[in-house]
Amino acid sequence: MTRQEKDQLIDELTQVLQEKNVLYLTDASGLDAEATTLLRRESFKNNITVRVVKNTLLRKAMERVEEKNFEELYGSMVGQTALMTGDIGNGPARLIKEFNKKHDMPVLKAAYVEEACYVGADQLEALTSIKSKEELIGEIVTLLQSPAKNVVGALQSGGNTLSGLVKALESRGA
Repeated sequence: MTRQEKDQLIDELTQVLQEKNVLYLTDASGLDAEATTLLRRESFKNNITVRVVKNTLLRKAMERVEEKNFEELYGSMVGQTALMTGDIGNGPARLIKEFNKKHDMPVLKAAYVEEACYVGADQLEALTSIKSKEELIGEIVTLLQSPAKNVVGALQSGGNTLSGLVKALESRGA
């Protein structure tokens, strides 16, 4: 690889790192061709990009990104590294967890999700439990609707009781 090609690759990686807030570093070196193809297909279905990268080039790209701090991830960049990027924080973690039911790989090395770093394969469970922005908004909307539904329900049932009481009083008075 020429110096110019390396610079071009670093520029591409830098752009990806600036645009994405969900980055997973994994080791998929033990996967055969069939399993690798299956992993890439599942990733594509879940809007996750998988790319095998050279650690030195990835580190240089990370150092160029000023808005984010990737320093905690540097120690994880040894051996073969597959970079998984996506838009949903727990998406790659769920994919890895599901894929690991049939295969031993990929193994999570580290992750960067919305300004937080997670280092080590033991962090996979924590990453799968992260809620996406859409899930959090849905929960908040549900919580906000709940009291309003209770008030409306109480008013409706109270109205029926009140109208029944008024009718009963009218029938007695007549």
